[in-house]
Amino acid sequence: MDILSTYGVMLIAFAAIVGFFMAWGIGANDVANAMGTSVGSKALTIKQAIIIAMIFEFAGAYLAGGEVTSTIRKGIIDSAPFINMPEVFVIGMISALVAAGTWLAVASYMGWPVSTTHSIIGAIIGFAVISAGADAVNWGKVTGIVGSWIVTPLLSGVLAYIIFMSAQKFIFNTDNPIKNAKRYVPLYMAFAGFVLSLVTIKKGLKHVSDIQLSTFEGYMWAVCIAVFIGLLGSYFVSKVKIDPEADKEMQFNNVEKIFAILMVVTACCMAFAHGSNDVANAIGPLAAVVSVVENDGQIGAKAELAWWILPLGGFGIVAGLALFGHRVMATIGKGITHLTPSRGFAAELAAASTVVIASGTGLPISTTQTLVGAVLGVGLARGIAALNLGVVRNIVVSWVVTLPIGAGLSILAYFALSAALL
Repeated sequence: MDILSTYGVMLIAFAAIVGFFMAWGIGANDVANAMGTSVGSKALTIKQAIIIAMIFEFAGAYLAGGEVTSTIRKGIIDSAPFINMPEVFVIGMISALVAAGTWLAVASYMGWPVSTTHSIIGAIIGFAVISAGADAVNWGKVTGIVGSWIVTPLLSGVLAYIIFMSAQKFIFNTDNPIKNAKRYVPLYMAFAGFVLSLVTIKKGLKHVSDIQLSTFEGYMWAVCIAVFIGLLGSYFVSKVKIDPEADKEMQFNNVEKIFAILMVVTACCMAFAHGSNDVANAIGPLAAVVSVVENDGQIGAKAELAWWILPLGGFGIVAGLALFGHRVMATIGKGITHLTPSRGFAAELAAASTVVIASGTGLPISTTQTLVGAVLGVGLARGIAALNLGVVRNIVVSWVVTLPIGAGLSILAYFALSAALL
């Protein structure tokens, strides 16, 4: 306790620095996932994608990041062992931020799309085991996370395969692609509107205290938005003028232009939802440190956010995306398989659908693994030869090592900080 009163301001300042570092890693790695398909399919340039993501990620983080955050992310450890040693809890949370931020920086530099959620969870497990013993960890939750490495990419991959193959059957493999695009694209738009509305409501706005919708209200809003977008899409698509004598290649190109517009919309919604939801990976441990120090060592399940914490997380995400995001974008958009706007749209929509399903069922999920699985599903629709198996192997390995590396780095950081302060 003497440490908290003596070094409290210094601990908060250091936690803010490493919290920003962690948010920077989230921006460099996770945000690039949301925009990678748009860049890879050439629907957006890297510069355009970064500008759009900066706006929507910051808006999501700042406007809908929440007034209160969980002290311990995903309930992965029990806070009871730390009640009588809050200084150990504070040092552990700072260590977790150092570890997770470091791993995300390395992974982003290598172009590996890893899970920021799993990075911080692995780091929290590391310091908890070394400071309070293995019993402090909720191993059942950890098992669920490991299971999600298989379940979520598989689910999103199957959905992406179905969406992409349906577009092939109903539009691209027909005698008159433009005519069928005018008929079916509004339905895809309505479905996208429905799914993205639910993503925004369930993930993007759930932290906003003034907007609390019941499940029924959420679905009704989503249905109304879907119908509106479908009708609006039908009107604009019907206005597309194409030479009826144009060859198949020209018709394909024009259909892809329509899907490119849809991709931009899906990417914006996913960026907003991601910013609002995953900013907690950086600010949760930071808010915990601030709360414990300012409340004389009391550890609560929830922590009120100081006014400066959300903007710090938002700016960190934006900085990471702008400076380092292009590396992971290249892996998602070009490294796994060749993407066109229609393929990218199928992947984005499948990933968004998986997020909705996971929210409704309580399935632990990584947006990174979901999107990678969706891109794999689109690639497999064209045959195994369409995939760059070397890149896929590296991605899978990076997923598997994220938890143990996060834990190992956290233990090292914990020992270093403990030696300096305890």
